[in-house]
Parts: sequence; C-alpha cells; structure tokens
Amino acid sequence: MTNIILCGGSGTRLWPISRTLMPKQFVQLFDDKSLFQLTVERNRKACSAQFIVSNAEQYFLAVDQLEELCVSDNTFLLEPLGRNTAPAITLACMALSPDEIVLVTPSDHLIRDEQSYLSCIAQAKEQALLDKLVTFGITPSYPETGFGYIEAIGNDVKSFKEKPDLATAQMYIDAGNYYWNSGMFCFKAGVFLEELKKYSPEIYDLCKIAFDALKNENSTLRIQHSHMAAIPEDSIDYAVMEKSDCVKVIPSDIAWSDLGSFDALYDELPKDTDGNTICEKHISINSRNNLILADGRQIATVDVDDMIIVDTGDALLISRKGSSQKVKEVVAELKKRDSHLSNIHLTAHRPWGTYTILEDTPGYKIKRIVVKPTKRLSLQKHFHRNEHWIVVSGTATVTVGENTFLVRSNESTYIKMGEIHRLENTGKIDLVLIEAQVGEYTGEDDIVRIDDDFKRS
Repeated sequence: MTNIILCGGSGTRLWPISRTLMPKQFVQLFDDKSLFQLTVERNRKACSAQFIVSNAEQYFLAVDQLEELCVSDNTFLLEPLGRNTAPAITLACMALSPDEIVLVTPSDHLIRDEQSYLSCIAQAKEQALLDKLVTFGITPSYPETGFGYIEAIGNDVKSFKEKPDLATAQMYIDAGNYYWNSGMFCFKAGVFLEELKKYSPEIYDLCKIAFDALKNENSTLRIQHSHMAAIPEDSIDYAVMEKSDCVKVIPSDIAWSDLGSFDALYDELPKDTDGNTICEKHISINSRNNLILADGRQIATVDVDDMIIVDTGDALLISRKGSSQKVKEVVAELKKRDSHLSNIHLTAHRPWGTYTILEDTPGYKIKRIVVKPTKRLSLQKHFHRNEHWIVVSGTATVTVGENTFLVRSNESTYIKMGEIHRLENTGKIDLVLIEAQVGEYTGEDDIVRIDDDFKRS
C-alpha cells in the first residue's frame, strides 16, 4: 500500500505561525516534530511507500523534514499551482500501478489513537481489495459546524453533507449515523481513475495530458504550469465520491483533529495547572485557559482568561477563544494590503538553508544567512542593491564575475550592484554569515537567476 500525502494548503486560520511558504503542516509544534513528519511516521506503519504531492515552493521543506526522519524512499509530485484534491490524487494515481492500493491522507491532521487508526486502515484495505472507494468517517464528539458530514447506513455511504449550521449539526449528532468527513481515503489507483473517468471526464482527460508531459527527475515528477492551469479545480468529494455507487465508509474513533483553528490547537497542546498552554516565555499573573505561543519575546498576562496570544516577532495576534476561525479574515486583509506577512516569516527556508531578517528599513536590510554543507545559492545578480557579506562561522566559497575565492570566519567581501555572484558552502559545517543589503530597493524579487541547482525560475 502506498501513502499519498497531500501537502497543499496554506493553513490561513493558524496565521501568523502558518504562512504560505511555511504552512501549518511543516511547523514543528509537537515534540519538535511537524504534522507532516507525524503523518509520515504514522502511515509508514501501514504503508510500504510514500508518494508526496506538494507545491513546488514547499518541496524542499518536505525533503528537509524527511531527512530529519531518515526517510529517503520517497516519490514527489510537484504542482506549480494547486487545483484542489481531485487533480492532485489523480496525477499521483496515474503514476502508480492500477492494482496498487493507496491510502490518501492530508499532511496536516493530528491522530492520537494510532492503534485504532491502524485497525481502521486494515478494514479500509479489505474494502479496497473488493474494488470499493473507501472514506474514513470520524466519530463526532460534538456538533461541529466547520466540517462536512457523511451520512451512513452501516458501512454504506448514503450521502455527503455540506458544513451545517449548529441546529443541523446537533441533529446529525442525535441521529447517530453521521460522521465528520476526514478527507482520508483508501482505494485501488485504477478503480479510482475509472470512477473519475466516468463522473468527471474533463478532469481525467486534462490530468492525462499533464501527466504524459511531466518531467521525471530522480523520482521527482514535475507538472508543467500550463498543463496544471488547464485542469479544472475540484475536490475528490465533488468529482467522484458524491457520485460513485461503490463508496464505503469506515467509522473511525481515532482521536482525530484537523487543527483547523487555534481553538483546536489549544485542545491538543500541554497545559499548566491554570489551563494555559505551556510556554517558557510566558509569565502568568492570575490568568487562566489561554493559548500562548511566543517566538523570542517575553509575554506577560495579568487577569486575562480565555485568550489566544500568538507572537512571531514580526506579527502579533490577539483573539478571544471561540473567535479564531475569523483569523482567515486577517489574512485576506493582509493580502488586500499586499503585505508579505501572509506569505513568509522572518526566518525563510530555502533549499540551500535559511535566512532571517534582522532589520528591514528603507535603504537597507540586514540578514543572517545559514548555508547547509555542500549547498550553494543560485548564480545571480541584483539591479537595485549592493551586498556586504561578513562570515561569522564556517568558510564561504564566493564567486564574483570570473573570480572564485574563500572568505573565512571574521572576514568580509562586497558584491557590487549588477555583478554576477554566487555563495557556496563546500565545508562540513553550516556556513553562517551576516548580509547587509544597501540600495533603493531590497525586495526578495530583485533576483535574476542565471544558474540554479534547484531549478527555480
């Protein structure tokens, strides 16, 4: 069985810890592991291979986190843009044998009861061997209005329901045969593709065109942008599951959460005796039942109850508990203002390492750059800024024009505006340097890449 892991989504309801280039599935929230890493570890107990569908921008995050787990037997499908779950799953299934059983899981769910979960997978696999499309229905514990529901008679799916209002959700709970729609599935790749061809032929045909033209680079499958853009955007539920007559549901009581809000995250994090989430940077004076997440700065609360306080250095979120679903409205407003805060953190992850913005002021920007061993940045130039590099640790191999030279710890060099240059770490330890950019414009888009190991545009 192959685990198809869906890594799309930007987790806007968990802003500011979750952003487009560091979405919630890659944020290490639980014992220094991310939801993506926990998904891989959990499903490797039932599956023999991982097939990871990722946005091209997040590919290197996934690779790095898999290296931390010492997991190397992976296949990637890289989407240049997201078209929802139906095309993502379709393209992955097209790369597999028709008889291969696949377990499709999002990468951003938390499952605490792994023993029950593995039992549910075994039941789903039995149904998949009988050519059924299987979905996992989460046994509901309260009338949630933020999830879709599955109406079932035994293991047979009677209908799929949209997100209900509170009264309807309570009616579902009282009826006893409704389940939360988990977004997890199990089936033979070929059976799914046949059902898709029957009920959503346009998606099937355009996915086939995109798949036939993809580039395969050492188990990394890259879809061309124009072909991906031509595929209609649709979910697997709308495209197939709600229309097919061979759908089964496995009732799943597995301590599941999709962590779709800070309220849901509060329920899962460890707490002190006053009900505040445990945070070394928090001083509590008569404050109870608060979610506190701090990144660097000290936070003190006095006579504050039932609040959400999230500080990431460049953004501060304060909300009442129970209102955290509205955080996505903040993200929408940031996008309207063309703010980078919805997109990237102060520390940005790149395939070669990381950079952290220490100061960003009109006329100059200061960064801390860390380059991993054996990695190098693209050969590039800038039109609007000069750069000063001071090596703090390690040794930098620097190319400027036709010249290549070493810059050691406590040494510096200067890159003139317009000069073609490259930074490389040929050593065995991290290269750490301070970069001071000076110029009329220091935006991240002032880069012309001439050659890049990671095939970025």
